[in-house]
Amino acid sequence: MGAEPSDITQSPPSRDRAADALARSTGMLSRTAMARMESDMAWFRDLSAEDRSWVGLIVQSGIKGFVDWYRRSDDVDDAGDSALAISVFGAAPRALTGVINLQQTVELVRLSIDVVESNVDEILDPDDVPAVHSAVLRYAREVAFATAEVYARAAEVRGAWDARLEALVVDAVLRSEADESVLSRANALGWGDHGDVVVVLGSVRPEHAEHHLFDEVRRLAGAAGMDALCATQGDRLVVVLGGVRDELKGAEQVVSAFGPGPVVVGPITSDLSHAHLSARAALSAHRSAGGWPEAPRPVRTTDLLPERALAGDGHARRHLVEEIYLPLATAKGTLVETLAAYFGSGASLEGAGRALFVHPNTVRYRLRQVADLTGYAAGTPRDAFTLQIALVLGRQSGRDSL
Repeated sequence: MGAEPSDITQSPPSRDRAADALARSTGMLSRTAMARMESDMAWFRDLSAEDRSWVGLIVQSGIKGFVDWYRRSDDVDDAGDSALAISVFGAAPRALTGVINLQQTVELVRLSIDVVESNVDEILDPDDVPAVHSAVLRYAREVAFATAEVYARAAEVRGAWDARLEALVVDAVLRSEADESVLSRANALGWGDHGDVVVVLGSVRPEHAEHHLFDEVRRLAGAAGMDALCATQGDRLVVVLGGVRDELKGAEQVVSAFGPGPVVVGPITSDLSHAHLSARAALSAHRSAGGWPEAPRPVRTTDLLPERALAGDGHARRHLVEEIYLPLATAKGTLVETLAAYFGSGASLEGAGRALFVHPNTVRYRLRQVADLTGYAAGTPRDAFTLQIALVLGRQSGRDSL
């Protein structure tokens, strides 16, 4: 990316003479550039004293770098962005890329070059001025590419660090360790802490690029007014959504980012520090989702209660007993017996009526009571399966009161 040798018409002695004159003026040029920045750039005046001193080092290095670059102009074809990046930016900490942005860095480099160009007439022998003016333009181009390289590398490093930090936050959520430090790290990643949180689990798309995948999830979530944190664990994609009003609708916004197979969404929890409750249910549901191949995508963890219970999930078993069986066992009438008779007769109203010595309409009425109490309709195959598992577990528990 250097200039062609034919562009530099000075002889080596003339170049050395001009370079020596520029070197003697480096301090003056740096002070002039800093004074210009103080007067012309409001953002520079807002920096801390330490950051201004680091910017001053960049300006000084940029001017000194031009002198060195010009002196070895015969080798300019061999000079690349990396060498210039080291010579100009090597003195300043990479953290400075988080203090001033790329546009501001371009401004300060442009101003420094302008200061050099504005003063060469006074500093140099008149015979050397045209060649130096031409060299300044080439050097400005080289430094512009070097500046872009520094910021691109900083963005790459920052992106890698953010991905590691995000993975740590999600892992802490899954392990029920979301303390204040984890919440602070999540906020640093852009988590808005907008309230209701759910965890969504599914497979990772084959041959995914992780950073592109996470960007896609955040874009989809952001379009729906939600926050998102993402991590991959083996072949599993974990998404934590914040600002969720309905868990199923929230998961539907990001389901396209998942690979094939079931996608499960845990129950809504109040905030990130309680999201492990949603994660626990989602992990259990995802492990047992193979028992219901026809499950919708996404599917609530509560819709997989039977499969979770059969897989040994104690929380799912307690839920089926306490939220379904016990309300039926303690209700007025004989709802448990009616359900048992209904299932025992092959889901026949008439058969259940004969077994209970009641009219089929009485059976129908009691089944409506079951649906009102539990939210599950015995006449629907999937709901009937859940009710049957709840009956079995309730009877095994030996509990018949709340």
